[in-house]
Amino acid sequence: MMEFKILNGLTGETQFTALIDAEETTAESTKVGLAVEWALETGFDLSGADLTGADLFRADLRGINLRGVNLSWADLYGAKIAGANLAGAYLYGANLSWANLSGANLSRAYLTDACLSDATLSYACLSGADLAGATLLRANLYGAKIAGAVLYCANLSEANLSDTNLSSAILRSSDLAKVNLSGANLSGADLTEANLFRADLYGAKLAGANLSDTNLYCVNLSDTNLSSAILRSSDLTKANLSGADLYEADLTGANLTDACLLDANLSKANLAIAAGAAPTARSRKRDL
Repeated sequence: MMEFKILNGLTGETQFTALIDAEETTAESTKVGLAVEWALETGFDLSGADLTGADLFRADLRGINLRGVNLSWADLYGAKIAGANLAGAYLYGANLSWANLSGANLSRAYLTDACLSDATLSYACLSGADLAGATLLRANLYGAKIAGAVLYCANLSEANLSDTNLSSAILRSSDLAKVNLSGANLSGADLTEANLFRADLYGAKLAGANLSDTNLYCVNLSDTNLSSAILRSSDLTKANLSGADLYEADLTGANLTDACLLDANLSKANLAIAAGAAPTARSRKRDL
């Protein structure tokens, strides 16, 4: 047994001293993980603690207050973190693959370059979070609140984002191939140069969203609200836009080859030099 100090990430002072079953030669990551287990058993407050690189493989952190903790480069593979408070936490490069974060509060958390592949984040709050460069392959974010989050260059391929709130989120250059965004709110979101190959956005709200230079090949955009959206130079080849509202949308230079625009509302839409638009478009008047 040995004593091991956990410092406060903000002040650098000792937050608590844990009694752990380890030796001096034990890996630092293991010591930190054991200190967390000790703190949970003894009721010590972990909020704001520096837990950088902690080994928390499959740890049970459900409902724990981890507000402002530093878990950068920590191994949280398969961890149970449902309902935990991670608001403002630092999780740079952390491994959260297969972790269960359903209902967790990750608002304004820093998850740059973190790995959340196959993680469960249904109904989690990620509003204002920084997920730039993060990997969320096949992650389940059903019903999550992600408004204003930064997902620049993030990989969300095959993720479930149905019924999420991504309004004003930054998704520039992100990979959203084959994602489920049905019913999602992407109003005012920045999707410039994003890859949405074969994505499902049925019934999604994209009013005022920026989809310039975006890959929308074979995308399902039926019954979506794209009013005032910017789709300049986007590739909408074989896209399904049936019943979509494109009122005042900017489709300058967009590729609409073989796209389905049946019953789409193209009132006041800008179709200047849009390839393949005229032959298949059947617009309807905007409902007043």
